[in-house]
Amino acid sequence: MLLCDQYITARSLDEAFDAMEAYRGRHRLIAGATDTYPWAREGRAGDVHIPTLIDIGRIPELNARNASGARVRLGAMTAVQRFLDDDMLARTMPALPRCAVWFADDQIRELATVGGNIVNASPAADVTPCLMAHDGVVELASRQEGKIVRRSVKLDEFITGPGKTGLEDNEILVAVECDVLPGYGGSFEKVGHRRSLVISVVCLATAVKLDPAGRIFEDVRMCIAGTRPVPKRIVEIEDALRGKAVSADLIEHVAGQASDLVQSRTRQEYRRDVTRGFIVRGLMSAVKRAGSSALTPELEAAYA
Repeated sequence: MLLCDQYITARSLDEAFDAMEAYRGRHRLIAGATDTYPWAREGRAGDVHIPTLIDIGRIPELNARNASGARVRLGAMTAVQRFLDDDMLARTMPALPRCAVWFADDQIRELATVGGNIVNASPAADVTPCLMAHDGVVELASRQEGKIVRRSVKLDEFITGPGKTGLEDNEILVAVECDVLPGYGGSFEKVGHRRSLVISVVCLATAVKLDPAGRIFEDVRMCIAGTRPVPKRIVEIEDALRGKAVSADLIEHVAGQASDLVQSRTRQEYRRDVTRGFIVRGLMSAVKRAGSSALTPELEAAYA
């Protein structure tokens, strides 16, 4: 059970920092809070008493999102549901709509936030590997001598371990900026222990850009999670595909390099088998959505 003495709703970064300073060491920031209550339930953390909960969900900057040039900026409060109903996000971030479909249920998607998925740093996070495939960079804010100061950190450097990030005690994650990938085909593969509200055992985000003829891999981005302490861009496979002709043989060949991606302490053989299959299926789905018809119907049927 989660107990608190007071609940503060901050409507600006300054109000949030005021509350953080007033209750230093006795507060917890919350946004959608979809992970806060499960974390505090009996059996995981026992009864948890936090003197002050500071809700940052009403801060306008954290709710903004826009695309400009080659980058898209997502406020930390961007809900996962927006990847399904915001045309701009669906157009510029092709793997995220597929990820959102897998993400819990309708009610949780309306509350769960991009920022929360990042700062919780779960090895099984769904949104984070998609953002890494977009070369995500997080923006962090703190207040020093009365002025708000910001710094940026690459997402793959910000997450340092299970439940661990580079976020300082006096900082708030305000946004993440990512590459815009219009014209890419995207896919998201995921498997877990149960049919509904699945927590990933393995998940894989893929984005593929083809040449105008739909026959050459111009760019490939892949990021895997659930198989190691932190999500990982699969740069070896990206490099092996980039500039090569699309073929079933090539896809199956690079998928055979998947064994080293699994560093989990449990179910290693299962995760290796799943990872190999996900690489094949993820690439096939992304290639098809990018406009290619180079793959055989037999291979598509085998990994449907």
